[in-house]
Amino acid sequence: MAAIPQAKPGFIGKIPISNLWLLMLYASNLFRQLDKSQAAVEDNPDEIADLVAELLCHQVNRRLQRNLSFGYRSEKEELSRVRGRIDLLTTERRQLLSKGKIACRFEELTVDTPRNRYVRSALDVAAGLVSRAGLAQRCRNFSLHLQRLGVSKAPPHAYSSSQDRFSRHDSDDQFMIALAELVFNLALPTELSGRYHLPEPDREEVWVRKLFEKAVAGFYAFHLRDLGWVASAGKRIDWQTSDCTKGMKDILPSMEIDIFLEHEEQKRRWIIDTKFTSIVKPNRYGQDKLNSGYLYQLYSYLRTQEHAEQPLSMSASGMLLHPSVGVTVKESVKIQGHEMWFCTVDLAGDAKAIRSELLGLI
Repeated sequence: MAAIPQAKPGFIGKIPISNLWLLMLYASNLFRQLDKSQAAVEDNPDEIADLVAELLCHQVNRRLQRNLSFGYRSEKEELSRVRGRIDLLTTERRQLLSKGKIACRFEELTVDTPRNRYVRSALDVAAGLVSRAGLAQRCRNFSLHLQRLGVSKAPPHAYSSSQDRFSRHDSDDQFMIALAELVFNLALPTELSGRYHLPEPDREEVWVRKLFEKAVAGFYAFHLRDLGWVASAGKRIDWQTSDCTKGMKDILPSMEIDIFLEHEEQKRRWIIDTKFTSIVKPNRYGQDKLNSGYLYQLYSYLRTQEHAEQPLSMSASGMLLHPSVGVTVKESVKIQGHEMWFCTVDLAGDAKAIRSELLGLI
């Protein structure tokens, strides 16, 4: 098992945990649903856990007033009357008929569902994250309330909100589950900062890389929506192909843009690709250069989407956006009519500086 250096308290590597919380807030759908007074928490990321916990408690209380959602749980029991389906094998093997009983399998309506257990577990986790004692006690009180209603403490095994189906009568659960999921995500960097031995030393980097990509997309979707920009993430684009051989389409790789921004009135379009690597790396002569593969990738995104009947596609700008610690890079060049920017955002800075840097790039 490989050892990694002990991280500073409150840090993952050199990135403050509070800034990772900020990225998580940007990456979540919750951020886009906050009003302006709540969204101001981005200026003080240390309060994000408290805000999420407060919203979770509010949603749980609201759900309790309207009753928790129910679900069915499979049960097996030896009964004196038939309920559900008869388990013939068990009945015969145990000779239950001679005892006046019969083995049955049936579905029982219960509030002890994976969804409700997930929320209760999130309340317990939130109680350990928040900074205010009163709020922590409130989380514990709601957890105990769920326990009294029959929701067990054991967290659900491999529960996934993306695979859970919400019907019309329990649609209110969706926001509650989204908050619970964010609570678990907020707890993750705190756990990582105290872990000194990992089976995979690069696990943290992979996790933060994916988080960075989603956070930048969420940030621009929220902050630019009132300025006339249309933002989308994970947009798939096609090659302009012709005269393909029979099997070419099966082996031609697809293209997916991390972030696509467009402003119709300003006649501006951005294609942004996020990378969680150093913006430059030494070549064989020891000189720092841009990653040629990333440069070719961005160039392909811009040139393959050119259409004469779409003026914005002919002058679209592209950006490779990298995170950094204590370093700022903002360089550009125009290649065949397209501005290409190579920029960093300093994740070691405070929240206001991160927001200012991201907004200053567009």
